[in-house]
Amino acid sequence: MNTTLIYRKEAWYDLLSVWRTPGFVLPALAFPTVFYLFFGVLLNSGAASAYMLVTYGCFGIMGPAMFNFAINIAGDRGHGWLTLKRLSPMPTAAYLLAKFSTALLFSLLIILMLFSIAAVFAGVQLAAGQWLLLALVLILGTAPFAVIGLILGLTLSDKAAPGVVNLIYLPMALLSGLWLPIHMLPAALQHASWIWPSYHLSQLGLKVIAMDQGHAWWLHLLILLGMSLLLTVVALRCFKRMTTAQG
Repeated sequence: MNTTLIYRKEAWYDLLSVWRTPGFVLPALAFPTVFYLFFGVLLNSGAASAYMLVTYGCFGIMGPAMFNFAINIAGDRGHGWLTLKRLSPMPTAAYLLAKFSTALLFSLLIILMLFSIAAVFAGVQLAAGQWLLLALVLILGTAPFAVIGLILGLTLSDKAAPGVVNLIYLPMALLSGLWLPIHMLPAALQHASWIWPSYHLSQLGLKVIAMDQGHAWWLHLLILLGMSLLLTVVALRCFKRMTTAQG
């Protein structure tokens, strides 16, 4: 079978499988939009709405990436489906890229929904280049969270994965300044926010609208790339350990 066709079919079936799971689709799309409607539109306006568009955009793209990888891969491992996939002629990369393409599509949907709410109901006005650059930053920012989800999926059972993802996802969002402006957190937590990829992603997004903390954009990008590389190395080791254990 044509290699390109294999990748396309795997991506399509992964998306179809996720889309037929309301327990995943509805929270993934509803949480960031409802939160932004409440905190970014009803309780705030003007600059605050623009600020929260970025931070809730970061919050929105994190969830589908982490949950899709962690829960589905842990489930596939637990039921032997991942082993079967590995033994089949299908490239392992097709399986992983299918899940990443699903995460990217959800990120795009969330971004479009938040942008529409911001422009129509919150009166957020940005230049066309700012809208496009912000969307690009958020979409590409999906990658490190997908790798975090991959690591969790390769190391946790299908029963433990949802709870552990929430234990990482929600505190990370809070401590990165995605729910509250980072300057409202205690000083110690502000300094500690640098350990979270979500903080650096949000600062890159806020840089687009000139509402970041003032550090150089390349510093946040460099740290985010370094974190992504380190997480990828960890994921590869987890995958190697899993394949070795399975013989």
